[in-house]
Amino acid sequence: MAPARFVTDTSLEFLARRLRFLGYDVALLRGARLEELLDAARHDGRTVLTTSTRHPRRFSDVEVRSLPRADARDLVRAIAAESEAVGPPFSRCPECNVALHRRHPFEARGEVPGRVLRAARTLTYCPSCGKWFWMGSHVARLRAWLEEALGHPLPSETPVEG
Repeated sequence: MAPARFVTDTSLEFLARRLRFLGYDVALLRGARLEELLDAARHDGRTVLTTSTRHPRRFSDVEVRSLPRADARDLVRAIAAESEAVGPPFSRCPECNVALHRRHPFEARGEVPGRVLRAARTLTYCPSCGKWFWMGSHVARLRAWLEEALGHPLPSETPVEG
């Protein structure tokens, strides 16, 4: 199965962020109309995730997944069961969807708390938005949420490119 690449709008932003945490490539077009999502999907070779049931005929060549308005956990489980992520969990920026790069903590000096620099062996960095990420308590909470949604544990090691 080829890795899935999606596009959606802000109506599914929470789902998009959760899928990014799982390693899915999910472009988010804020304020886009359905036709704009379909056009972007056609141009970039993506599948549209939408709650709309419309599918204009002129976009019959674009794959669309119409999602029910359901609990995000159920949607994450369904998408993960039918699609493969492009990378491992926690390998994409939840803000801008770019692949994260592994960096030495020294490079983040002055940008992250000192306790993080002292404790971390590596950090991850988004080359697009400039944000730094590390395995803190927030990741433990996200991991628990994702594992509950999927119904199985995530891999313990989460390798990141870089």
